[in-house]
Amino acid sequence: MTTMDYDVENDAPRVLPAPDADVAAFLNLEARLADEARYSDWEELWAEDALYWVPMRPEDDPAVNLSYIYDNRHRIKSRVAQLNTGNRHSQTPPSVMRRMLSNQEVLAADADTVTVASNFALFEFRYNQRVWAGRVVHKVRRTDDGFLLVSKTVHLINAAGAVDTLAFLI
Repeated sequence: MTTMDYDVENDAPRVLPAPDADVAAFLNLEARLADEARYSDWEELWAEDALYWVPMRPEDDPAVNLSYIYDNRHRIKSRVAQLNTGNRHSQTPPSVMRRMLSNQEVLAADADTVTVASNFALFEFRYNQRVWAGRVVHKVRRTDDGFLLVSKTVHLINAAGAVDTLAFLI
């Protein structure tokens, strides 16, 4: 446990608050757009200073360790453009996906950002069904025009083992 989710004073786990309904709805929208292959709409959710990261191990430092995905805003745009072509051999035919977010907890919040950790299960079908699961951490920024996604870090439960292709939005 991190110090954030542990009450050192009382030597006990700390209850973390659930996100506000509007933040939870935004995270559900992000998941739905990815599942429905609405890539351009998904891309519009991202802030200019965005980071989309899937590390190989939770303790990894992306500056020194390889990652499955480590995309800044420019690379997110490039990834979406490639997905929109429909010419990705690893996604022909495209995967059919549905994901569930649960156990949402606010890890940090200030006047304009909130960081939410959630458990997720992603069901993918392409020739056969696969299940992806883990913990996802979203950092969301409130703006005058709504929310923007600042970062998304996906910790796969099997990340340290053999991982099939991630040729879709995890």
